[in-house]
Amino acid sequence: MHLLLIGSGGREHAIAWKLAQSDQVDRISVAPGNPGMVDEPKITPVDLAIDDIDALLEFARAQAIHLTIVGPEAPLVAGIVDAFTEQGLRIFGPCKAAAQLEGSKAFAKDFMSRHRIPTARYATFDDAAAARLWIERHGAPIVIKADGLAAGKGVVVAQDEEEAYAAVESMLSGQFGEAGNNLVIEEFLHGEEASFIAVVSGRDCLALASSQDHKARDEGDLGPNTGGMGAYSPAPIVTDAVHAHVMNDIVQPTINALVDDGMPFTGFLYVGLMIDDTGQARVVEYNVRLGDPETQPLMMRLKSDLLPLLDHAVDGTLPEAQVSWHAGSAIGIVMAAGEYPQGSSEGKRISGIERAEAARCKVFHAGTRRNGDQLETAGGRVLCVTATGDSLAEAKQLAEAGAACISWEGSRYRRDIGYRALRAATSEGPS
Repeated sequence: MHLLLIGSGGREHAIAWKLAQSDQVDRISVAPGNPGMVDEPKITPVDLAIDDIDALLEFARAQAIHLTIVGPEAPLVAGIVDAFTEQGLRIFGPCKAAAQLEGSKAFAKDFMSRHRIPTARYATFDDAAAARLWIERHGAPIVIKADGLAAGKGVVVAQDEEEAYAAVESMLSGQFGEAGNNLVIEEFLHGEEASFIAVVSGRDCLALASSQDHKARDEGDLGPNTGGMGAYSPAPIVTDAVHAHVMNDIVQPTINALVDDGMPFTGFLYVGLMIDDTGQARVVEYNVRLGDPETQPLMMRLKSDLLPLLDHAVDGTLPEAQVSWHAGSAIGIVMAAGEYPQGSSEGKRISGIERAEAARCKVFHAGTRRNGDQLETAGGRVLCVTATGDSLAEAKQLAEAGAACISWEGSRYRRDIGYRALRAATSEGPS
């Protein structure tokens, strides 16, 4: 069985790595893939861009691809699922209309307001003066978001009004191109974040294991917002009661509303949550694909075969799917360029990956390239060093030891990924 996976980052490396473990899979072509995939069994990068929908269609037809899986959001927002479906090709991901949940923050907020899905109060703007008045009225801290896709970097959590004004001016002046032509400004939510991801097929859904992402660049969840500096699974903040609340009050109403609005959803629905100290959750954001770096620890923990789960969703038989997880915890630590998120690293020699993997880690590539026999940096987030353990503390210790083996000029990573869960476990004491 031949699969096509679209994407080139750490998320796609982890998905391909997990799919390759299936006895049903003979070959996985990844468009365009990355250097870390070259030596993986069954995985072959192919030189096709994620936005060349016509070329991807032709490849899927010519290669008799069983299923195409879309990793990143941009092709989904561009309508790749609609194009494949019109040609009778099987593809896992939401249609263009449903992908607006991620493609436009204003669309998502209006959707939540219309369907009474709990979220922060907000307003949308394309005028700096009007935005400034709203900020003056509501005060800080406050959250400023570019409306469109900005690779996880179009969000500023402003701690004071001057920072908020500067974010508005920067975004509306073209910092994120067309993605910043409109802004969403919303109230700051207090609590603890968690990532709630479900496989969805129309009105049916199956939740994956819980996870938590650290989006701030610096330790203590300080510094500028990024696409994610590390993640772990499970997230203790998602208790059984919180899980039931999120499924009943957020996820199921969301997917029912999508069907009712004429844009039924198939794919991974990611709900970024803020959970307060009473266990009440509100939606911070929707994504229409797996999170990065949440995918890396999730794929490490997934015990069952991934392909049947995706097939069931595409075939409309999701209630028949079964999913099982390894006990314990998994954690992924992102190694990034020193310039990230404002810039990226190019052409720096990377060493030590083999030593990290010999120390019980799996290293997923994101921003890397080959220059002859030498592996070099080619992005902002470069690698994700991932490990599993009987406890989060054990997994963290292994991943940090692995990250310490790897180096390039200017590399950086956080050494406190998972600190909230570890602190909670310590305060609770032994069970």
